Amino acid sequence: MRATLRALVFAGLIVAAPAARAAETATIFAAASLKNALDAAGKAFTAENGVALKTSYAASSALARQIEQGAPADLFASADLEWMDYLEKKSLVRPGTRVNLLGNRIVVIAPKDATITAVPFTPAGFDAALGPDGRLATGEVTSVPIGKYAKAAFETLGLWSALQPRLAQADNVRAALLLVSRGEAPLGVVYESDARSDPGVKVVGVFPADSHPPVVYPFAVTAEAKGDGAARFLTFLRSAAARPYFEAQGFQILGPTPPRQ
Repeated sequence: MRATLRALVFAGLIVAAPAARAAETATIFAAASLKNALDAAGKAFTAENGVALKTSYAASSALARQIEQGAPADLFASADLEWMDYLEKKSLVRPGTRVNLLGNRIVVIAPKDATITAVPFTPAGFDAALGPDGRLATGEVTSVPIGKYAKAAFETLGLWSALQPRLAQADNVRAALLLVSRGEAPLGVVYESDARSDPGVKVVGVFPADSHPPVVYPFAVTAEAKGDGAARFLTFLRSAAARPYFEAQGFQILGPTPPRQ
């Protein structure tokens, strides 16, 4: 038997088994406010499907521009419709994959140990909460989604002219959150999901829903996506299995989720 095996090897009739196939990796570009929920959902997805996820979190504006410049993203998740529209108009997202998956609320936060418990949506209310020199942290108001939502709400409520000079405009919502959590800003405007993610802050005001455009998170596979890992992850995110990860962070699921396959 051993002689026969040796003969077959010498004859080249037995070849080594192919190396195990490397695990597929999908690169996800996602709005900073999605980090906690998406990390948890991604861990569950990878455990079940074997697709590794490489995730980059930042402002939707920054990520969209990176994709435009050729960054190798497979899936894009934006915190507003405008930046997804921006990429779609440039044919940088795969047709038929876009879905408005999540909703959120915008809130006013203060450091956890602050004495203030509620901020009236009036100039006097914000002045009292900010003090003589305090700044209000939020995203950059011309491009970062949370900043744009905040500006729209303040304009609707007649507060923009009073609060604009007092804004501390950050590169993304998590940077604004950190300013408040560290006590470097007495107030901030972030998403409800961000407030839930940081025990160092508390919510002291919730903006009226009609004071700003609805907060909508569209997801889409990019036009240059490699493999099917991103599409499979998006299918998972739309399923009932992913719903608890989003709801635990304060997101709303927009529309019915398809049954899990």
